[in-house]
Amino acid sequence: MEPPGARAGACGAPRLLLLLALLLGARPDAQAEVHISVPPLMEVMRGESVTLDCTVLGAHGPFMLDWFLIDRSGARRPLASTELQGSELLGSVLKSQGRSPPYQVDTQGRLVLAEAQVGDERDYLCVVQAGAAGTAEATTQLRVYAKPETTEVIPNKGTLSVIEDFAQEIATCTSRNGNPAPEITWYRNGQRLAVPPEMNKEGYVTIRTVREASGLQSLTSILYLRLRKTDRDASFHCAAQYRLPDGHLGRLDGPAFHLTLHYPTEHVEFWVGSPSTTDGWVREGDSVQLLCRGDGSPSPEYTFFRFQDQQETVLNTNLDGNLTLEGVQRGQSGTYGCRVEDYDAAEDAELSQTRELRVAYLDPLTLSAEEELYLNLGSSAAVNCSVQGLPTPTLHWTKDSAPLGNGPTLSLSSITFDAAGTYICEASMPTVPLLSRTQSFKLLVQGLPELRAEATQPQTEGGWMEGDEVKLVCSARGYPEPKLHWSQVGGSATQPAPGGQGWVSSSLSLKVTGALSRDGVSCEASNPHGNTRHVFHFGTVARQTAQAGVAVLAVAVSVGLLLLVVAAFYCMRRKGRPGCCRRGEKGAPPAGEPELSHSGSERPEQTGLLMGGASGGTRAGGGAYGDEC
Repeated sequence: MEPPGARAGACGAPRLLLLLALLLGARPDAQAEVHISVPPLMEVMRGESVTLDCTVLGAHGPFMLDWFLIDRSGARRPLASTELQGSELLGSVLKSQGRSPPYQVDTQGRLVLAEAQVGDERDYLCVVQAGAAGTAEATTQLRVYAKPETTEVIPNKGTLSVIEDFAQEIATCTSRNGNPAPEITWYRNGQRLAVPPEMNKEGYVTIRTVREASGLQSLTSILYLRLRKTDRDASFHCAAQYRLPDGHLGRLDGPAFHLTLHYPTEHVEFWVGSPSTTDGWVREGDSVQLLCRGDGSPSPEYTFFRFQDQQETVLNTNLDGNLTLEGVQRGQSGTYGCRVEDYDAAEDAELSQTRELRVAYLDPLTLSAEEELYLNLGSSAAVNCSVQGLPTPTLHWTKDSAPLGNGPTLSLSSITFDAAGTYICEASMPTVPLLSRTQSFKLLVQGLPELRAEATQPQTEGGWMEGDEVKLVCSARGYPEPKLHWSQVGGSATQPAPGGQGWVSSSLSLKVTGALSRDGVSCEASNPHGNTRHVFHFGTVARQTAQAGVAVLAVAVSVGLLLLVVAAFYCMRRKGRPGCCRRGEKGAPPAGEPELSHSGSERPEQTGLLMGGASGGTRAGGGAYGDEC
């Protein structure tokens, strides 16, 4: 069993031997051959782990590698001491120097800093002692970067005046907890503002940097500008620009904001708002808005007035710049004005505007004719249309929606029934839309009825035949409305004809006969002014019975011929008895032609009599000749 302290002695022996070897080898004439390589700058983001490398060149035996922290006074504070034999770590001694988590050394003697902090941003010294090979040292600079928080901006909520001749506070922009301290820039309408840190009347910025307890830095920038009227719609914002490892940059923009400015009125606009406004005219009875706008801010006070008899009468004072005239009348025409009450305005600023308000009106139309005008057929007349209005209205005449002409007088000459209808006089004003009036009268033309007749055409090209169906139509017009009468019974009642225009009609359906062909059918239209008559004629009407007689005659002839053939055949069969045939021929009644009626009144059933006569003669012959024939 090892005595107490034996292990410690065993562990310390190599270190003592190493130091003794280094001392013995350090002769005055020895040449230093050891070199080390370290990165001059290491950059890392806050919270990340970083390893500081120290590469030894030229040391073939065991050597000592020590790490030191260089504080702000330049003093060396030991962090770690290690013994290495080639790539083998023989032992190490660490000192935390109050850091948490503590420093570490890996197997190659590199210094490891877990979770880099802003306080780690120092210079680190690597020292190598290699006995006869000499001593070497090198320094690494560590930079720790931190991304700042969201950029905050506090704009000036007050009303800023543009008439001031010095720079005013615009807004405060803050970027917190970054490392290194960020830079704040200001923008107006997306363009960077080049404002110096020195105070002047046109614009400048003040900057304050604060190191927080965490070691991070916060920066506050306050913008001052001399404002102009053009800044009333300007959009301002600030941005924090911060550095990152390897020379990269980041940017965090703050929210945009607008300023509330006070600037005096320079111009005033005054106009009339109405849906029917044209060239300054408004319709009588409409509600009319008078609108006034000044370009000052905040909104100035508006005074509305009217000039009447060279006197100014104040109508209303408000901050809206609106004045409504309810149901304007023609007597309200005149000069109206608006004045802006702005005491900050320049002396030469035009703060008042006037304009003419013209109320258009149109009185009801008057016609020289009554609602119904009665004129005799062929007569002439003139109807006048008069109206009062402003501006002067235009008069148009129409009949049944068809234009007739312009002007106050409508001339009617050589009146016909076609002139009957509804006439309209319309007054309108092209400069005032939707302002119009109309007046109308109905023209009734009195006179002897006008008659128009129509008949169904014959079914055959030769003309009418007895028994054909025909439809007769009579149309008439006039005033008072005519009545229609037929010479034959069965006519329909008088009723308006299709197509209108004052026509009435009646129809009659019947069969064509010889009597109708001879006498015709008459239609008569009558009213208190007289009668008008029309007679329908059918010309020559063919009788249906004539064709039946021809058919009967043809049948009779055919039957007679057949009887003759039968008789001849019978005689030829009487061999040796020619006398029989002769007697038979003499006894047979003569075949007579059937008698036809040219009157056409004989019916087809009479053909039976003809055939009966022929058959009766045959039976008599049979009785005369007995068995011989």
